[in-house]
Amino acid sequence: MPAIQNLLLLPGLLCDARLWRDTLALLDGTVAPHIADLTLDDTVHAMARRALQEAPDRFALAGLSMGGYVALEVMRQAPERVTHLALFDTSARPDNEDTARRRRGLMALSRRGQFKGVTPRLLPSLLHPDAVDGPLSDEVRAMADRVGHEAFLRQQLAILQRPDSRPILPGIRQPALVAVGEADILTPPDLAEEMAAALPQATLARIRLAGHLPTMEQPEICAGLMREWLTRESV
Repeated sequence: MPAIQNLLLLPGLLCDARLWRDTLALLDGTVAPHIADLTLDDTVHAMARRALQEAPDRFALAGLSMGGYVALEVMRQAPERVTHLALFDTSARPDNEDTARRRRGLMALSRRGQFKGVTPRLLPSLLHPDAVDGPLSDEVRAMADRVGHEAFLRQQLAILQRPDSRPILPGIRQPALVAVGEADILTPPDLAEEMAAALPQATLARIRLAGHLPTMEQPEICAGLMREWLTRESV
């Protein structure tokens, strides 16, 4: 029987353990999950440092969206501790001017006491169009409410200040999975393709009927991809 693998999971903006729940249920008995708290710090450097302090000595690493930015920072700080790397619906690039402007606009809305108005504005960008008006949208709203206003501002500041991670990709030698929802408009498939092309041991997967949160939208597909990823060995 294969050994159970430590798996460090990094949530996205306004996300918590619910992001990974359904996918992890399908990996039960194969991984020992450790879900980092990315709500306490306002830089990706500090987020990664805190996650590393609380993680096992060696682990597979998976991040989604903002969690992917932090995962790449973990690869800067402690690559020797990471056995495998998975990047879901994320980018190695920093924000462009338009994205940064929209991000600051959401921060301003939240500071004006309208945090509850942030998630409805984001939902069409987070979920596949077929899921925006369904029960999954309620789950996303509840998750955002649990993270809350103050953590949202810290996370957005960290995202705005994140470094360009494209230069480090060719040096990452761990088996890598780069996955993206086919309908993701926040970090679209071309950004996943860019990362996969630069990572020496990457497999690229486009996830059908999914937007920016495929681990919630298509957990069966995500679990299958992760199961195969975790069996791969470095060459």
